[in-house]
Amino acid sequence: ELEGLENTIDDAYAELRSLITDFRAPIDDDGIGLPETPPGPDPVTGEHIGMNIMQERAAKLNGELQYESDPDEGGTLIQLSFDMPRLEDLLKRRGIEVIEAVGSGEEGIKKVAELQPDIVLLDMRMPQMDGLMVLRQLRKNHPALKVVMLTTSTNDHDLLEALRAGARGYLLKDIEPDELVLAIREILAGKTVVAPELSSVLARFIQGEDGELQEDKSANPFSALTPREYEILTLLAEGQSNKVIARNLGISDGTVKLHVKAILRKLNVSSRITAAVMAVEHGIRASASNDS
Repeated sequence: ELEGLENTIDDAYAELRSLITDFRAPIDDDGIGLPETPPGPDPVTGEHIGMNIMQERAAKLNGELQYESDPDEGGTLIQLSFDMPRLEDLLKRRGIEVIEAVGSGEEGIKKVAELQPDIVLLDMRMPQMDGLMVLRQLRKNHPALKVVMLTTSTNDHDLLEALRAGARGYLLKDIEPDELVLAIREILAGKTVVAPELSSVLARFIQGEDGELQEDKSANPFSALTPREYEILTLLAEGQSNKVIARNLGISDGTVKLHVKAILRKLNVSSRITAAVMAVEHGIRASASNDS
């Protein structure tokens, strides 16, 4: 029996096989997205060499390099000007990197200068400096920075003051995580977003039904507007969209957009909503004539 076993070991054609049918190594990157066809390596600048090297290595292993990307879209870096670990975790799970969470307004201002986030989520109620003070300082130091008020305050005054100070969003803390992420994306795309629960508040001011925030009307911030710009501003105050304004005035959408940009620049505001609120607070109506 032993001799038979030895003969089997000596004469049998046995081999060990290791079969790998599929091997994947996913890598996430929060940098700027590549186009559908990645550019070749640039020997002068050294750019894009890494992708070329990875493709060569994959080919040597009879594999291939695949990637999914949103062209020209980078990662979203957020600073939370309050300490909410649960919110921070929810945002990270949805692909948004929270680079800092701070506990005071002064600390938030310093960290923005240091970290240069894409967007800041700011509370209205903070120690040392309230949210509006922090917002005004951030807008002064970083005019292009997008700041979103994320708060429990449903106070009408807080909402309008935040928009007038340059906030690009006013959201409530009980917002669903997916809705918050969507709002952040829209704000980064240039829109102004207000919590649906507060839309009626905004509508009251746009329609002029509430006079709580009336200012001294002797000052005329609209004197620099042309007659056409003033006319368009009155229509903005009615809540009309660019398309509706274009149709009513018999001009193109593009022309309306140019006028709106000029209005925002001359009024030193960041959104059409802020301009509309400002107009209503100064008593401007579509039926009013241009006294400027």
